[in-house]
Amino acid sequence: MKIGIFGGTFNPPHLGHMAAATAAIDSLGLDKLILIPDHTPPHKALPVNPVCCEQRMEMTRIMADRLNRPSIVEASDQEMHRSGKSYTSDTMREMRERYPEDELWLMMGTDMFLTLQSWHEPEEIMRRTGILTFGRNRADTKELFERQTEFLKKTYNATVQVITLPDLVEISSTDLREQLEQGRGGAYLDAAIYGYILRNHLYGTQADLKNLSLEDLRAASYSMIKSKRIPHVKGTEQEAAELAARWGADVMDARLAAILHDCTKYWSLAKQLSKCAEYGIVLDQVEQKMLPLLHSKSAAAVAERVFGMPQRICEAICWHTTGKGHMTLLEKILYIADYAEPNRKWSEAAHSLAMRDLDAGVLLGLENTIRHTESQGREVHYRTLEARDWLRSLGVTLPGE
Repeated sequence: MKIGIFGGTFNPPHLGHMAAATAAIDSLGLDKLILIPDHTPPHKALPVNPVCCEQRMEMTRIMADRLNRPSIVEASDQEMHRSGKSYTSDTMREMRERYPEDELWLMMGTDMFLTLQSWHEPEEIMRRTGILTFGRNRADTKELFERQTEFLKKTYNATVQVITLPDLVEISSTDLREQLEQGRGGAYLDAAIYGYILRNHLYGTQADLKNLSLEDLRAASYSMIKSKRIPHVKGTEQEAAELAARWGADVMDARLAAILHDCTKYWSLAKQLSKCAEYGIVLDQVEQKMLPLLHSKSAAAVAERVFGMPQRICEAICWHTTGKGHMTLLEKILYIADYAEPNRKWSEAAHSLAMRDLDAGVLLGLENTIRHTESQGREVHYRTLEARDWLRSLGVTLPGE
């Protein structure tokens, strides 16, 4: 295997780190890329009032997920467990022991590459791994890089590869942290990482989570879910806004409900149950056992308590999975938007029906959910049956009936 090792403070991880990681995977054909935030960097002092190690680790995990290479990219906390300074030579010893027969590549930026000989035990590093470095533009890679590459080869018998990234984001972590404290800097960050920073008030950010802009609310929501779920949330927002405009609902309400409807989707069963107990949410026997049903209840509570959403939006989120009898217009819109958003394989037919007849679209979603649940031998939630029966009692039918 070809394995890339990408270390750093990642304080915070920004788009430049992500571009370098992607370029390394594609240029070298890496089979694995390991992101390793350090505990105590030997070459720089951590900032005053630093973000804690656990938070830097979590941001690194988000970066790994957002690179969208789940079979290749992983985040490792191996340096977090060490006491003292995080020496790369120690990390490479551990990596070589773990991967004795594999081809290792240590990734680093311009400044690190040009000072590599001054690191702790540089000969131990270059004996165990190849060096992969990135130039921001051709001026970077021309004379300085050629001279340093030749020096490292002669002195340490190093294997060096240089990748030029003309569009590499040029911002230092220090400058980025200063911008964040001033309410700027989001453009240099992936939305999910920026959302994590806002939610946790890192780097001096003072975001009022109950009064976020639409863009910042999206970022906060995306930071709470897996990367693979973000297209669904975006699609649900798109669908909800279109349906709201079609049927005379408040488009902003529909967007807000859609943005937050799955924000607790990836909480564990234990966390779901614990938070529901904390929020005073009463669960029925089916909900207590079925994780897919719980996130709508906990997401509604988070929407209210953390993000300050009004009751009508929280109620729509609460019932977006099961539905219920006597749904409001907004509740119907979020229910069918979640079902008919563009990434669903049945989206076209469901969307078309809902744009012609909203109640029929909701009924289609309910009937198909009931059939699917029964086919898997699972119990259908009574609220879903209640919603179906309510619409049927109003004379709502499906095409062809």
